[in-house]
Amino acid sequence: MAEREPVGYYSDTELAQLGLGAFGEDVLLSRKASLYSPRDIRIGNHVRIDDFCLLSGSGGIEIGDYVHLAAFCDLFGVGLVTLGDFANLSARVSIFSSSDDFSGAHMSNPMVPAEFTSVTVGPVTIGKHVILGASTVVLPGVEVPDGCAVGAQSLVKRDLEPWNIYIGSPARLLRPRSMALLSDEAKLCARDTDST
Repeated sequence: MAEREPVGYYSDTELAQLGLGAFGEDVLLSRKASLYSPRDIRIGNHVRIDDFCLLSGSGGIEIGDYVHLAAFCDLFGVGLVTLGDFANLSARVSIFSSSDDFSGAHMSNPMVPAEFTSVTVGPVTIGKHVILGASTVVLPGVEVPDGCAVGAQSLVKRDLEPWNIYIGSPARLLRPRSMALLSDEAKLCARDTDST
């Protein structure tokens, strides 16, 4: 008897037909998610992307293993966006790898010819074991390194330091974050190795 595909998600056959740059095993991509330039999107193993997520990045989007994007997450821009293994984006997180100039010195929006705009472009890197709280916004050129936790509705506009908890707009250091979860990662990876 054939294994039943989870309801609401693309099957492996359908994922292949989407034209993704690459995808691994156990990928749950909602049929209600929107992908632009799918050839520039690479998805690892054990990844779930929920309803109404928007992935649009001509600079590329690279998603590691054991990653979750909750409903309404947006990853877009012309710079590379990288999500490390075990990253978790709560609902309505927005990651921008490019942004218009809001000062009024230039026009803005993608329908205006480039000669009249000033767009900031920078790769965004979300490290391993990062969790971004609901409605957090990450701006171009930012690194959120391994182990960071960022509270809901925070604005991340500069690089953070690893294994800390941040909150606010702009995000500010609250306290260090425990690294105890690394022992669970080791156990999970050992289990994965044993099963191959």
